[in-house]
Amino acid sequence: MNGLWPCRERRRQIFEIALPIMGGMASQNVLNLVDTAMVGSLGDVALAAAGIGSFANFMCIAFILGLATGVQAIAARRLGEGRTSEMALPLNGGLLLALILGLPLTLILIALSPAIFSALNEDPAVVAVGVGYLQVRLAAMIGVGMNFSFRGYLSAVKLSKLYMVTLLTMHTLNVFLNWVFIFGNLGAPQLGVMGAGLATTLSIYAGTLIYFVLAYRVSHGTGFLQRIPAWETLRSILRISLPSSIQQVFFAAGMVALFWIVGKIGTPELAAVNVLMTLSLVAILPAMGLGIAGASLVGHALGRKDPEDASRWAWNVAVLAGCVGLSIGIPAAVFHEPILMLFLKESSTRAIAEWPLILLAIFIAFDAAGMTFFNAHLGAGDSRRVMKITIGCQWLLFLPVAYVIGPVLGGGLLAVWTLQIGYRLLQASLFARSWQQGRWSEVEI
Repeated sequence: MNGLWPCRERRRQIFEIALPIMGGMASQNVLNLVDTAMVGSLGDVALAAAGIGSFANFMCIAFILGLATGVQAIAARRLGEGRTSEMALPLNGGLLLALILGLPLTLILIALSPAIFSALNEDPAVVAVGVGYLQVRLAAMIGVGMNFSFRGYLSAVKLSKLYMVTLLTMHTLNVFLNWVFIFGNLGAPQLGVMGAGLATTLSIYAGTLIYFVLAYRVSHGTGFLQRIPAWETLRSILRISLPSSIQQVFFAAGMVALFWIVGKIGTPELAAVNVLMTLSLVAILPAMGLGIAGASLVGHALGRKDPEDASRWAWNVAVLAGCVGLSIGIPAAVFHEPILMLFLKESSTRAIAEWPLILLAIFIAFDAAGMTFFNAHLGAGDSRRVMKITIGCQWLLFLPVAYVIGPVLGGGLLAVWTLQIGYRLLQASLFARSWQQGRWSEVEI
């Protein structure tokens, strides 16, 4: 653990990968705000339908997102090994698996969409509008799986700038297509909420096409689209990706369960936790970008047969992520009241959210460091350990105790959110301890 603070050259390598990823993710947040504003102009029913539909879509596609983990871990390892002519073979495998897994999942989930949406909302008007939106969004599943495979590959081979460029193009196109299809401009039919879903799906597949073109230009010499990877490579991708996919599904379902638990406490608490979760996702964004960069650098070091350097990369990135978390958390703690006033108009609801936001701001640095070790394990291919720690902490500890403390014992949102902070700190500590133990270095890819 010597040299926790990275030298200038190591900082350069970290931010070379991380900054484009962070920029692309930031553009996603901007898109979400614009999307909400455009759909919100159609009324409360439309906004509710799009909101629930988006969340339902995330739950449905969570499984296929795990492909990025396997592609990134193997491609980074090949780069570190100097086997550059084989670097893109994991990408070929990820694209193939996205098609093979995505097609039947898409057809099944589109057929189940009415039942899924009805289970999440009982308002007939919202269900009537939202089902079509969800079905159109689900049609993009194959594209989502492919796009995440491209993200994993580009991050692994230090080409994350192409990820940012593609994402910015996709989001710009999405806003334009929203204007076209939601409101019926340029001679297009006025589709309302479904138009928003169609715009997103079309922009996702446009991004897939851009990724193919860019990857062919920069990676044709590394095996991209030249041959189908061997079964051993496909099996490695599945072995690494499957636990990550399961973890993604449980995490998404856990968020639904948290909203359900808080909804049992009261509607003002539900509004407050919605804002708190949004703010926490924004605050953790830099750590996510740094964590993905750390995963690639860990893979490179392991490819060079240098687990000591791999360990050092994770600690370097964790320190940076913690510092970034502090730079976000301190102003958020000081200016918590004006921040909440931007989102919550009722003073009583702001009062409910005040201390939970302060706690979030105080401990965000530790959560950010924990995200680094989470991603470092994935970069080493140790996705099974990640799955066990995250599902165990969330589903076996946090959610059952939160239900008892909140709705059963009447502890309120502050008690539930304090438990949420505690569970995230425990998870971060477990990841840091696991990383220090070093068993991740024994994973063969």
